[in-house]
Amino acid sequence: MRYHELEAAIRGLVDGAGEADLRVFGVETVARLVRDDELSEVAAEGELDEDAAAAFRLACANAPTAGADDLRALLTRIDDGVLTDGDMDPALLIVVSALEHWTTYLETGRRGEIYELAVRAVEQIDHQVPADLDDFLATPEMAAEYARIARLLTAGAGAALH
Repeated sequence: MRYHELEAAIRGLVDGAGEADLRVFGVETVARLVRDDELSEVAAEGELDEDAAAAFRLACANAPTAGADDLRALLTRIDDGVLTDGDMDPALLIVVSALEHWTTYLETGRRGEIYELAVRAVEQIDHQVPADLDDFLATPEMAAEYARIARLLTAGAGAALH
């Protein structure tokens, strides 16, 4: 599967998912994306100022359960404290972007934000284990991530988990 086909498949899964499935997928995905403990060190090492690094740690620790207002306040602190000029560590950028998409989903309920969250999950795997451009699902890690996305966004998965 080529990347554009993967994106289209994910878009189809998001479009066909029920609201409960979207929510379960979002919670599980943001929790998985923010789990990297090394990112707190990266954030504190010249990427973010002290307050933004503290806000980043709080956002990561609380993202799956925090409300939109709390996350938005933390994201504002993060944004205000970015020390890099358009050259943020790619792993850190993926997580900050995921936090932004999750927060915006909580604020608006727009499915496009869940699609973007899924793409960040794919990007994180690709950053860790580069994918084959001719067959994006050729690596076991990427195939497992796509299977996780599909499982969580399949109609009824969210209802079964509640």
